[in-house]
Amino acid sequence: MDPTLVLTAGQFALVYNAFSFVIASMGAALLYFLLVRNQVRPANQLAVTISSVVVAIALYHYLRIFASWQDAFTYVDGTYVQDGIPFNEAYRYVDWLLTVPLLLAELVIVLKLAKATTRILLVKLTVAAVAMIALGYPGEIAAVDSAERTLYGIASTIPFLYILYVLFVELGRSLGRQPARVRKLVDGLRYIILITWGVYPLAYLAPSLISDPVQAEVIRQLGYSIADVLAKPLFGLLVLAIAIAKSKEPVPDAGLDVEPMTMSSPGIGAART
Repeated sequence: MDPTLVLTAGQFALVYNAFSFVIASMGAALLYFLLVRNQVRPANQLAVTISSVVVAIALYHYLRIFASWQDAFTYVDGTYVQDGIPFNEAYRYVDWLLTVPLLLAELVIVLKLAKATTRILLVKLTVAAVAMIALGYPGEIAAVDSAERTLYGIASTIPFLYILYVLFVELGRSLGRQPARVRKLVDGLRYIILITWGVYPLAYLAPSLISDPVQAEVIRQLGYSIADVLAKPLFGLLVLAIAIAKSKEPVPDAGLDVEPMTMSSPGIGAART
């Protein structure tokens, strides 16, 4: 953030209230996920637990972001002046570094794929997610018109495109045995990632595309905040819907492989008993 920014009361309040909205959204989502977790079959509860962890991490960081925004400005003659205390943009990136791999993990885990497939997908998505966030931060804090900002922005886009490839191509190959309703929900989740994560680079580019640094900063903070609400609580709700749908699938009868032997070979059945 430019340390010389001067915001009108309306501009300051717009960002202030956006942060407040995100805090409320994360808190409500956390409470809801905890309350409905037991409605999901125990085998499918891990994904809902991860959703709870994701919004809890985001809730904590937005409380810090909210406080940092307040501390960065002083109200002077009807305007809010950035008074030398820097707004800590690193809170967002620490949050994303933790939550983005978890978001991708819960999508894979809730599908209950083969262990080998799950492990491979988790490794690929986690490495790509960490690379995407780690490469984006140096560009975020670089000067607006610097080549460094552009270079890191392009570099962080490469792992993002790879994540989309894994989700739409490699994960798509593993969905054939999923129920139709689950496939539709997974498609919804993948398109949420495509659309909402597309907001992040637009917010990242705002300082370079908008000549007024104040407007650019306001739009950037609003864009990140909106995207976080869509990418965490909304994403978690769809993961919950998948977990509930998977919980409604019939459980295989563990005794089916024994029954035919009991009927045809009483002695064997008795021996097993």
